[in-house]
Amino acid sequence: MTVMQTITNLDSAAHRPIVIVGAGIAGISAALAAADAIDTAASRGDASRADQKVVLIGSVDGSNTYHAQGGIAAAVFSDDDPALHTRDTLVAGAGLCDPVAVDILTREGKDRVNELIAEGVHFDRDANGDLVRGLEGAHSRKRILHAGGDATGRVVETDIAAMVRGNERIVPLDVYVYRLARDGESLRVMFHGLPGDDASAGTADASIEAERVILATGGAGIMYPYTTNPAGANANGVAMALMAGAQVADLEFYQFHPTALAMGDNFLISEAVRGEGAQLFNETGERYMPGIDARAELAPRDIVARENFKQMMAQDGRPVFLDTRPIGARHPDMPLAEFLARRFPTIDAYLKAKGIDWSRERVPITPAAHYYMGGVRTDMHGRTSVPGLYAAGECARTGVQGANRLASNSLLEGLVFGHRTGIAAVTDPAGTRWDPRPLNVAEGATTDGDDAHPLAPTYREALDSATGERQVTGTDCDAETGGNDSEIAERIAGLEHTMWFNVGVLRDAPHMESALPTLAQDIEWFGHTAAAAQKRYGEAWQAARDGGEDARDDAYRALVAAHNGRCLAITAFAATVAALARTESRGAHARTDYPDTDPAQAVSRAFVWDR
Repeated sequence: MTVMQTITNLDSAAHRPIVIVGAGIAGISAALAAADAIDTAASRGDASRADQKVVLIGSVDGSNTYHAQGGIAAAVFSDDDPALHTRDTLVAGAGLCDPVAVDILTREGKDRVNELIAEGVHFDRDANGDLVRGLEGAHSRKRILHAGGDATGRVVETDIAAMVRGNERIVPLDVYVYRLARDGESLRVMFHGLPGDDASAGTADASIEAERVILATGGAGIMYPYTTNPAGANANGVAMALMAGAQVADLEFYQFHPTALAMGDNFLISEAVRGEGAQLFNETGERYMPGIDARAELAPRDIVARENFKQMMAQDGRPVFLDTRPIGARHPDMPLAEFLARRFPTIDAYLKAKGIDWSRERVPITPAAHYYMGGVRTDMHGRTSVPGLYAAGECARTGVQGANRLASNSLLEGLVFGHRTGIAAVTDPAGTRWDPRPLNVAEGATTDGDDAHPLAPTYREALDSATGERQVTGTDCDAETGGNDSEIAERIAGLEHTMWFNVGVLRDAPHMESALPTLAQDIEWFGHTAAAAQKRYGEAWQAARDGGEDARDDAYRALVAAHNGRCLAITAFAATVAALARTESRGAHARTDYPDTDPAQAVSRAFVWDR
């Protein structure tokens, strides 16, 4: 069935669909929960729900979940308790976690993970059939479940995706969503027709009118040149929500994973490797982490990432090294090479393909953008400040992660809050408004002072004050071509460079202020380029319909790249404004001009594009 045939079927239904954008663990959890809630409503006599569908937009293997090597944390063992998991999460969050949100995460997380176990998700087990559990940084208990060794995300995603395929209520759709159109409380999900569709039946532009929309689009790692994220981590959800009028919060907090391979595509060397006993060394052979933190290599990620970055700067940017040989002392009954191949098969295979025998030599590593703690501000049921719009997973800011995510809480957040959001999107009565928690996590705080700061005036000021490069106008990109692949790639590479050196692991006011005009120009350039590319794509579609050459593939690729660039630029600009506003160092936000943590700033900030 083509995309247009699917849309026609959806339009003919008596009840508008629930549309979920993103097919990682948050999106799939939301879809399964929403489908179940619709079934329940229909079984109780709501005839209008009988033909209602849940549209799940996205690619399973393109999600952050699919590429996650680390495990999923949950207090499912007898010597553990959700209260202990809560305590560890609050400590890692550096004073900005919402205790209510964290309590939901750990209590309901235990239930959700036990449900996955009962459903037969293939978590790793020992020879006796017992679940294998691991320890990662800042956890006080061995509570990390893995699947496929270091392929937890892929295994869990594959297993729960099978549940989607078996659910007739859920309609999968792999298209590129570029905008949310608002008409009062009605939301329309805008996307482009796929080049492979029948040109005579389809269109260059299409949309679905939704009862409710859930954003579960994942992260924004492509804002940086070094990232563990897949190519789809383009900040689309945050940018689309901002443009639709939604509040965002905590965008200054981007977690940099301490150990990504310092070559190629920055392949992630899981924290679980350090959990097994691997150690960090600089190029002189000094093991430096014990002198930085009592937890050494198992200190929270922000501490390890910053020290790795500082060590690299001290040696002219050259990488530091991860040494797995200390692991051998913990497993004397097995050759280290055999243990590494069994415990970390994905990493082992990848490094071998790169010519690295990590059982005998140290692995060059670098920090890399890994996980966004901030995002679209939601309440505890995924509702945003825009009626009818919900968000879950990495693109959402629930208050769970605070200023620094506890290792292996990300899959759990997607599982727990995706489930909650899917139910709410179906069961919320018409006219339901969000009920956000206070941005100030102090006991007794209210939302009375939670004013959202407008971003648009800052954007206009930055654009007006831009120097060096002339102002971008509609004539700066060729309306006939809509930009080509190399031009767009070059501009995105420039944005990544701007963020890495000005709003990266270490920051200060002069560098961040200098980034704003450049990012404002990027928003303009990508906006004009996307508009021209959309025109070009429409013309290519019409030509194919008229029996001419089908040139839609190239035009579509440029169109998607231009939209991605605009989303990155919008989110990067908002993140830079947020980082400038936080005049302290806290968690993953490290400022060299404000190196101390200010207790008075233990409060999150919300932003909107304009008022």
